[in-house]
Amino acid sequence: MVGVARKPDIAVGSDSNTLISNQNTRKPGQIEMRRMTQTKTQITPCKVLITGTAGFIGFHLAKLLLSEGFRVHGFDGMTDYYDVKLKQRRHQMLLQNANFTMTEGMLEEADRFWTVAEEFAPDVIVHLAAQAGVGYSLKNPQAYIESNIVGTFKVMEAARKLEVRHLMMASTSSVYGANEEMPFDECEKADTPLTMYAATKKANEAMGHSYAHLWNLPTTMFRFFSVYGTWGRPDLALFKFVDAILDDRPIDIYNNGEMYRDFTYVDDLVRGIRLLIDVPPVRPDNRADIAKGDSLSPVAPYRIVNIGNSEKVPLLDFIDAIEDVLGKKAKRNYMGMQTGDVPATWANATLLQDLTGYKPEIDFHTGIERFVAWFREYYNK
Repeated sequence: MVGVARKPDIAVGSDSNTLISNQNTRKPGQIEMRRMTQTKTQITPCKVLITGTAGFIGFHLAKLLLSEGFRVHGFDGMTDYYDVKLKQRRHQMLLQNANFTMTEGMLEEADRFWTVAEEFAPDVIVHLAAQAGVGYSLKNPQAYIESNIVGTFKVMEAARKLEVRHLMMASTSSVYGANEEMPFDECEKADTPLTMYAATKKANEAMGHSYAHLWNLPTTMFRFFSVYGTWGRPDLALFKFVDAILDDRPIDIYNNGEMYRDFTYVDDLVRGIRLLIDVPPVRPDNRADIAKGDSLSPVAPYRIVNIGNSEKVPLLDFIDAIEDVLGKKAKRNYMGMQTGDVPATWANATLLQDLTGYKPEIDFHTGIERFVAWFREYYNK
């Protein structure tokens, strides 16, 4: 077994109670935290390198961490998968904080990411950059190999060389694929991905586990569930629906509306990630040390965590809520199932709550109201 020396623990607090892990005293594999109250003036700065800070989720995570006193360096390829001006505006907002710096570059470029990471010397790396989208993976699967496989390898190599305290990488609920038992649980098998997007994310989980095992690199993978919110991506359902309804264009509703999603507001999602920063997995001494319901690997400091709202929402209810907020009915175009899509997602987020004490709480009606208010102001509609 190959081990590496770990950097010392770093406690980062906020105005509210924060759950802090203690690697020196916590029994390996045991989901147990001590509660510590710290004020802003007591923050010990932590340096976090985030990939994808011009993206939807990366922007919100960087904004949250900066508000708590973290130093953040962003790395983003600024690809034209969707409106680059929206990405540029996100970075412009983050750059108003002196603790934020950024680099534009592609992860798969030779040594580009390593040069940036070595200079910044982060304590934590959060890898969010990816080629996303189920539909686009049918048109351009090679983009997913280059970004999600090669790019992720570059991030993992940098984390290994720098011996970061915690490597955190985004996965997706799409890895559950053809699984039918719900709510989806991190401990169940997820071996039936239905798209190249899901397949590359499942590969990332396997890659992350191997590095955690080989190099004793604390690694957390989080599986996102139908994230939505302000500054969202134009290819996501809520954005497309609101834009179309306001412009009197029809909206496409797949599987004739027989769809269910665990819609998770972006503020809830990034709060979960922030709290998980303080809970790096610890390699257990033996399997018996792993608590029931914990996805902790028996052979590595590695864990998978669902971040979802734990509510199975009918898509038609979601659309009804959009209509209520807009005060306007949608022109509905009912269609068959989209290739590669799944009829339902639903997260069991008990592990997230056990680890951090946090449970996503923003209901989809409130989330839609916040998004529509932002959309109308930003696009002047």
